[in-house]
Amino acid sequence: MIGVLFNIFGRLPLGIGYLLADGLAFLAARIVRYRRKVILDNLRSSFPDMQDKEIKKICNRFYRFLADYFIETLRLGHMSDDEIKRRMTFENPHIIDDLTDRGKSVAIMLGHYCNWEWLSSLPLHLKGNADPSQIYHPLENAAADRAFARIRSRFGCNNVPMRDTLRYLTAKHNEGLTTVTGFIADQSPLYTSTHLWLDFLNHETGVFTGHEKIMRRYAGAMVYCHIERPRRGYYHCRFELICDDVTAVPEFQPTRTYFSKLEAQIIRTPHLWLWSHRRWKRPRPSTT
Repeated sequence: MIGVLFNIFGRLPLGIGYLLADGLAFLAARIVRYRRKVILDNLRSSFPDMQDKEIKKICNRFYRFLADYFIETLRLGHMSDDEIKRRMTFENPHIIDDLTDRGKSVAIMLGHYCNWEWLSSLPLHLKGNADPSQIYHPLENAAADRAFARIRSRFGCNNVPMRDTLRYLTAKHNEGLTTVTGFIADQSPLYTSTHLWLDFLNHETGVFTGHEKIMRRYAGAMVYCHIERPRRGYYHCRFELICDDVTAVPEFQPTRTYFSKLEAQIIRTPHLWLWSHRRWKRPRPSTT
């Protein structure tokens, strides 16, 4: 049933889909009040000097964006190459090609910011001399997981479950292949996998470092994906090199740079980040 609904709504032109999104946003914000307390708590603690009127304005804009994100993601499964190229543009994909031409595997670092799903169209803009993949966390609902997997692989990206990341990239490396892998690394890790704490959005924040550890195995590169939303239905990505050889810089410096760049974007346009997830549900354990 989920797959059927995804298929039906995904076939709607975006203009019609956005009318549906407006209704979904109203329902989520005013009727269901979807995770409203989590969203407001996250915003207030991240921007303690901001007036509550502005906080609520960001919250309402976030609901509208979240509804758009959902409709845009369903539409992705039925977009032609020409349409996605028109709506999701890449300013400088040659940065990725230049690195892979040198035999470098690349970690593309992004957050739950703007429509991260549309970045799966990147293979349409690359030379094709590297294996493209994206790391994801499987959904609990099997039908929804299959539907999203189909959407995410629409333009040639391989979907790799988070638990299989090291196994998958090691196998590619052993085959002599370079890889281009998208990592969304702004989730809340378990304490057992937290090796770095840093200041992020006014919180002491435990962060994932597995992406950097893996790139260090292969002297890989890390690139930040700076994505913007010029207007509804359109996104633009500019790649920013973090380092072309992770082994040549101090430990965790690339991860710190990634979070610094992501934080700057969130502060500039806060409603485009995923405020509905409980990012700071695991405070730093006491050392006493």
